[in-house]
Amino acid sequence: MSDTTAAPVRPIPHEDILGKAVRHARLPLCITDPKLPDNPIVYANAAFTELTGYALDEIVGKNCRFLQGPETTRDSINAVRKILLERRVDTVEILNYRKDGSSFLNALQLGPINDEDGNLAFFFGSQMDVSARRRAEREHRELADNELLHRLRNIVNVMTAMVRMTAREESDPDEFAEKVMNRLSALGAAHFETIGRSDQSAIDFATLMKPISQAYTSGAADQIRLSGKNPVISHQLISPLTLALHELATNAVKHGALSTPRGIVDLDVSLLKSPARMRFTWQETGGPEVAKPSRNSGSKIIQSLTRAAGGTLTYEWRREGLKATAEFPLSAFQQG
Repeated sequence: MSDTTAAPVRPIPHEDILGKAVRHARLPLCITDPKLPDNPIVYANAAFTELTGYALDEIVGKNCRFLQGPETTRDSINAVRKILLERRVDTVEILNYRKDGSSFLNALQLGPINDEDGNLAFFFGSQMDVSARRRAEREHRELADNELLHRLRNIVNVMTAMVRMTAREESDPDEFAEKVMNRLSALGAAHFETIGRSDQSAIDFATLMKPISQAYTSGAADQIRLSGKNPVISHQLISPLTLALHELATNAVKHGALSTPRGIVDLDVSLLKSPARMRFTWQETGGPEVAKPSRNSGSKIIQSLTRAAGGTLTYEWRREGLKATAEFPLSAFQQG
């Protein structure tokens, strides 16, 4: 006796039922007839008319090229022609135009429909407006590029500040060289060990902060004092969180409490409810008098990344020292 039970054979739905399904589908769809001159559209569903803005009587009888416009690329047109000639199913992204003149990036899937004898009867084409998706991807890439350039500039600035601070501390050339190498090595480790962990496992806050503290304070003094809770951070939030901490530490080295041996940063972590979230407060004291910077490109980048992760980051430019407060949703954390 077989251990498997065959599923009962169900009849294929009647063509009228399939036709109704196509007509009411929310995916724009058209069908063309290659046996007629210029392979015109012979059917388009309601979703197609909604996407393009054309009425049905303005669509049927025309070749699909009427959706092309001044910025439709020759490569995408040739790709469509090649698929039709080879009678295969494939997808092409092509810039199309609505009746009102507005454009949309169309993820066009097309392919042949054969009759019972295997001969070509029609072509189908389904459309999907992917303009918003591609725009979001482009903006994400631009944000990542801007963030990378900003980080590189900041690393150079911090390196310069570290060399300058070390020169004030050490007059002996050998001691000076050793300290500079150690501090620059710590700075590199901080970036590789924290931001570079974004695709790895979770990590607790104190462990995350250790290489940052060593890099920006040279590990010589307890200038960054950590207090409060120690939540475990999911890998998805490691990058935005550490970028925010690097940004704060960089600013402190260049302009704030970490630019002087007497400066202190108190970093307190708390867990809040309603809604559940983690908050950290970065409070600087003992540094030079603080004024709000005229340029804040770095903070805008970090705030954008923080918002993308569902968090917030605010700055208070107090005379006695910067106070920054960040919050992230607790759903991305586990209390340690």
